[in-house]
Amino acid sequence: MDLDRFAADVPEDDAPGDARICVVATQQETFERCRAGFYPAPRSYDRTRAEFEYMAFYRTAPVSAVTHYARVVDRTEQTRGEPGPMDEADWAALIDPFSEERVVVIFELDDLVPLERPVDNDLNGVRGAWYCTVADLRTAETLSALRESTETGA
Repeated sequence: MDLDRFAADVPEDDAPGDARICVVATQQETFERCRAGFYPAPRSYDRTRAEFEYMAFYRTAPVSAVTHYARVVDRTEQTRGEPGPMDEADWAALIDPFSEERVVVIFELDDLVPLERPVDNDLNGVRGAWYCTVADLRTAETLSALRESTETGA
């Protein structure tokens, strides 16, 4: 269980309730990059073209819940082998297991905001990308409740 929400320097959960948010699954290595300020997605994924202001992170392990969200401050493309936020180790850990694509969209993130109450997994996790509002995320107690208010994409 994360103790982020109990830290003294936690960012305020002040996102507008009607703001559109993209919920994605992250393994531990990807979540650590989100903490560092970026989330990469292969350019072919629909989420790289979708309109949203925030991203929320379903953590596969050890938590199995949506625990944090962040404001998206920018989107940039990076081609493998060119300078950018991702180095070769990032490509190997974050992209190679899932895609052979050589171009990614980097979602540059503001500080992660811990949810007051994580959205617990009572399904088989999050697949692809789910889109809802920040208010939907704040009020859902389980993934099945959140899924009822979302639209999905790749």
